[in-house]
Amino acid sequence: MFSPDHVGAVFFDVDGTLVPGTSSSVFLAGFLGHREELAKAEDAYASDAVDNRQVSELDAAGWAGVSEDQVSGWLDGLPLVSGITATVAWCWQDGLVPVLATLAWSPVGSYLTDRFGFHTFSGPRLEIADGRFTGRVAQHFDEYDKRDFALAQVRELGLVPRSCGAVGDRRSDLPLFASVGLSVAFNASAAAREAATATVDDDDLRSVLPVLSRLVTATR
Repeated sequence: MFSPDHVGAVFFDVDGTLVPGTSSSVFLAGFLGHREELAKAEDAYASDAVDNRQVSELDAAGWAGVSEDQVSGWLDGLPLVSGITATVAWCWQDGLVPVLATLAWSPVGSYLTDRFGFHTFSGPRLEIADGRFTGRVAQHFDEYDKRDFALAQVRELGLVPRSCGAVGDRRSDLPLFASVGLSVAFNASAAAREAATATVDDDDLRSVLPVLSRLVTATR
């Protein structure tokens, strides 16, 4: 799907952006039995009271003994914003490579990449042994890793940061917002709105396309 004719990239956040009003981890924690505890921890992260490592370790413990196949089945019910398919298609058609830049666990990023046709994804990894999660984190991944992942993708694609954009909603997007040419705060927190190039509030992801089109016109 990738072509050297692409003029930029767009990095999409998952939790709170593609997954509205909650996070993929809190959704999955409903099946795993620690939803309330994790929701409180994520609120503490959003208010800068704890770091992502603490939240990830708490969440990972609840995955112990669960199989990869079980999680794949649960993800079919993940609540998602409308318009993802059309938005990803528009990006490809208009010369922008769509990438998931997220702190969601890698099974979530992999699932969404396969389902909607994103180029690739980022995220922390859970330890797995014999097809089951052990309850430990194999690789931590925070908001600065997210930014660094995106910038590495920019270099790999032969692009420059100013030709790229990011769509997100909260604390984990701020370093990335500061590193690309255009940023969209989508149904976002006050901090994300303040940091972004543009703000969009809608229940359909396609509403960000008029903003993202600036990346296309700026390079043609």
